[in-house]
Amino acid sequence: MPFSRLNARVFPILFLACMLLSSGCSSSKNEVKSASSKVRESFDSAQALYAKRKFDDASMKLESLLFTSRGTALEDDVLFLLGQTYYQSKQYLLSADMFGRLLQQLPSSPYAKTAQFMLAKSHEKLSPHHELDQEHTVKAISEFRTYSELYSEPDSAKYAADVEMYTELLKVSPDNKSYMEGLADAKSRYRQLDSLKYAAKTVPELREKLARHTYTIAKTYIQLKKYRAAGIFFDEILERYPETIYASLAWKGKIEVLMKRKKWFDAGQTIDQYLQVYPSKESEMRGEKEKIKRNLQSGK
Repeated sequence: MPFSRLNARVFPILFLACMLLSSGCSSSKNEVKSASSKVRESFDSAQALYAKRKFDDASMKLESLLFTSRGTALEDDVLFLLGQTYYQSKQYLLSADMFGRLLQQLPSSPYAKTAQFMLAKSHEKLSPHHELDQEHTVKAISEFRTYSELYSEPDSAKYAADVEMYTELLKVSPDNKSYMEGLADAKSRYRQLDSLKYAAKTVPELREKLARHTYTIAKTYIQLKKYRAAGIFFDEILERYPETIYASLAWKGKIEVLMKRKKWFDAGQTIDQYLQVYPSKESEMRGEKEKIKRNLQSGK
């Protein structure tokens, strides 16, 4: 076959293939662009619903974006807003899951700081009455501590001064972008103090609840006359929650169960230890000390 005739057949085929490939690439790019636009459109709609406090409708929109937003610039926006939506609608188990997912999947997200705080608050909301299981109380304490460690308290005086300084500068030059950014940053850091103060206040309260939970178990064992088991839980309070109001009660409870078990020597030692911590209770313990002394002398 002559070369000219070969070209006449081959070149049209190659041209058609290139056209098809070009068309396919263009179509693919348009589809990606279209999909991205749809994610943005749906997210904007969810934001509007959230602003109107239509949390159920907003959550339905955002849930549909969990898969399609993966790997896009909106991935953390979707996770964070969905977490906030669940929290506002009092679905705290779901909000904890969403904030935790954001921190795991996108730890460097600008939402990470707030997500860590809201994760702790979600578990705090799930913390039940002291007689029930305290799994979420323990988790709340852990997450609040993580927040406090990762985002240690800023210099409040410095940021208060920065807020005042940038406010005054903007009066002179209201359109200065640098001043606007400086003021926004100073206000953001200053507001962080509130969340850190909240964490510092809440952790001791939650620890009191855990101590009360343990104390309730110990008292229940006393009612069942299972004194050895009660002693184990009193010891747990003394070891894990010594700063709580239940520590003093745990010392007294431990002394009581040792005396009921006729462990007079151990009871006497425990009273001595208790009085080292609470020397003002000397007169209060006089009766128990005398009873222990009599039983030790009689060898009972």
